[in-house]
Amino acid sequence: MFVTVFLLLVALCAHKGNGLEKEAGRGPGHVSVIIVGGTGDLAKKYLWQGFFQLYLHHAGAGNTFSFYGGGLSPAEKATPVLFEILKTVSCSKDVSQERCALLKEQFLRLSQYRQLKTLEDYQELAKQMEEQLQQEEMVEAGRLFYLSVPAFAYADIAEKINSSCRPTSGAWLRVVLEKPFGHDYRSAQVLSTQLRNSLKEEEMYRIDHYLGKQVVSKILPFRKENQRFLEPIWNRHHIERIEIVLKETLDVKGRIPFYDQYGVIRDVLQNHLTEVMMLLTMKLPQNLSSSDEVLQNKLEMLNSLLPLGKNQAVVGQYQAYKEEVQKELNQTKDRVSHTPTFAAVVAHIHEAQYEGVPILLISGKMLDERVGYARVLFKNDVFCLQNHNNVHCKPKQIVFYFGHGSLGYPAVLVSKNLFRPAGTDAHWKEVTEHKDAAVLGLPVSEYNVQVPAEDKEAYAELISHIFAGQKNSFVSTEILLASWALWTPLLNSLSGIFPRIYPGGSDNGDMLDVHLKGKEIKYNSEVVIISPDEMGGTSPSSYQVMKGKFRSAEMVSAWTEDLIERLAADMQDAAEAAVHQGGVFHLALSGGATPLALFHRLALYHFSFPWRETHVWMVDERCVPPTEQDSNFHNLHEHLLQHIKIPYHNIHPMPVQLNQRLCVEEDGGALLYEEELKKLVNDSSLHFILLGVGYDGHTASLFPGGKLDPLGKSLVALTESPTKPHQRMTLTLSAINRAHRVAVLVMGKGKHELVTQLSRTTENLNRYPVTGVKPANGSLAWYIDYDALLG
Repeated sequence: MFVTVFLLLVALCAHKGNGLEKEAGRGPGHVSVIIVGGTGDLAKKYLWQGFFQLYLHHAGAGNTFSFYGGGLSPAEKATPVLFEILKTVSCSKDVSQERCALLKEQFLRLSQYRQLKTLEDYQELAKQMEEQLQQEEMVEAGRLFYLSVPAFAYADIAEKINSSCRPTSGAWLRVVLEKPFGHDYRSAQVLSTQLRNSLKEEEMYRIDHYLGKQVVSKILPFRKENQRFLEPIWNRHHIERIEIVLKETLDVKGRIPFYDQYGVIRDVLQNHLTEVMMLLTMKLPQNLSSSDEVLQNKLEMLNSLLPLGKNQAVVGQYQAYKEEVQKELNQTKDRVSHTPTFAAVVAHIHEAQYEGVPILLISGKMLDERVGYARVLFKNDVFCLQNHNNVHCKPKQIVFYFGHGSLGYPAVLVSKNLFRPAGTDAHWKEVTEHKDAAVLGLPVSEYNVQVPAEDKEAYAELISHIFAGQKNSFVSTEILLASWALWTPLLNSLSGIFPRIYPGGSDNGDMLDVHLKGKEIKYNSEVVIISPDEMGGTSPSSYQVMKGKFRSAEMVSAWTEDLIERLAADMQDAAEAAVHQGGVFHLALSGGATPLALFHRLALYHFSFPWRETHVWMVDERCVPPTEQDSNFHNLHEHLLQHIKIPYHNIHPMPVQLNQRLCVEEDGGALLYEEELKKLVNDSSLHFILLGVGYDGHTASLFPGGKLDPLGKSLVALTESPTKPHQRMTLTLSAINRAHRVAVLVMGKGKHELVTQLSRTTENLNRYPVTGVKPANGSLAWYIDYDALLG
């Protein structure tokens, strides 16, 4: 049996008519708090401290409390873990040590662990709660379940709560749910339907901890308090743009199994930043305490946003992410993840008030600093001819600064050339002495600054709102589905896009800077191209856009996704030029893993590529049936040909299987392919040949130590590979050097040593067959990613 501590409930003021007093259960009564997942990381870091703060603030008010930590582990194993967590809770500075020690002791006596795994476990919990009420003759106020568990468990737990743990006699039930609330619109809809089968809408509290941050919760009150200043300027005639930014310096090590399924857009933009956007742009409610009005105005704003497509977003991925995925998910080195760790999205509202005002939502991992803010930047029509430091010529802006960064604490900042905000209340104070810091282009001294009177943790704030039955700081089903309806089409359009790779931290330089044009957003910087002679000992921070040559030929070098994008664009330019000039484009593609990313790019984004006028040839082929995985043609078909509209008679696989035999010289397969090439291709000069380079320096299927005759007449030959399958068919150097344009694609850190050797050697066919690639009347270009170039 619990030792029960009676508390005197502090009166909570509410606006008349908001309907919260009866629902909140503020009279004397017993409240049971159950944290499902009570020994997990979130509970350890935030939840138990938050509930202790709740208990602390209401001590001496006539209510009683019971606290349960629930989980899948047996009680004998988890109870010691729970109490080690509970011992770490702390009091605020205004509570004396003696009083704090007493309250902690009481809090621990009121807490216990229960295994909550089966329906019977929940039934036993309900039985214990009922027995306690009867034995101690207490009136029940309500039951609060906090589900700190993976989202896939929500529906099952909600069903158990509904069937066995509902309170009786008019007491309230509140069930708190942590994000993610689905993966897209469809999954969110399914989860919402499942939850509605067990819980009423008013019983569900979907928590977004960003709404508990003091500066975020200040946005609407600030707009209300300063309405007379803001109403004339809170529109498209005065606002230049709105920025909502969350930058993080950490990577996602240890979270890869979750993060690789979600990425930064689902993890941050769809929820945290969208909520802030709604608070900044929604119609100002008449009554800020009315949950219904606040949520309805949020929904109206969300529904007025223009659709988001791939032209409204850019994405990036920090360089080490690939290796982290391979390690934590036990994937091979060929595993490529498109999951973005950085995203910048521009949104627009289809309303006269905000017509044409861009709203930037930006977040990412491994950036240069940890900071979060929302900035409303106003247009400035003053031009200072001589004194450019005049206050009137400096940025006019309001900054809701969430914390960290150069300032180091949460604040609302209004530039002094805009207006002096209204006076603060008991919860906020004005700061007049400023540290030597700058915020978004202005010294802090040039702002009017308001800060919280007391720092409060977001979860503790939201827990107090849950206890009070205030729902305007939580995500309703309607808003959840409307948000996913906005973001899901964008996520689908980005699913095949290669994110821009960035090194991380200060080395990012201006790589992630964006440029707005109309209603679209793009990266501001283009692909980086460099010469190895100019690299020296440079670090990634010392280059962005570089041009040069490699082995006396043109070289293009960039982060992988930019390199592939550039190569695909160059290939399409060559195709369009050839079709314009002669009505046909002859393209030869090599095998192996290197060109797969290019195939994906061509299939997914180059819809205007002239495929109907294109003939696709093979650079080389393994002597295996074309239906087998090892076949170059099989890979080409799987990753490109089946996804494009190309006439079947324009596809030319190498005839490695004739007379039910593979690459038998007497069958004349090489000669057949050469004759076909001579028949269809003018002067046997292919327009574009894509080559790769193996670790041993081979290209096509021309291997070190083989018989290579760059001046020979043969265009197609059978060769031997040192690795299985040994037999190959390949274009010869004679055929390759007849081409109008040859591109050599080299990617990956594993090729760095080879690139270094090739940069130092002259022609050496016996050791490096690729050195024999020298188009007689055409051009050669090397496409080398930074991993291969810099190691």
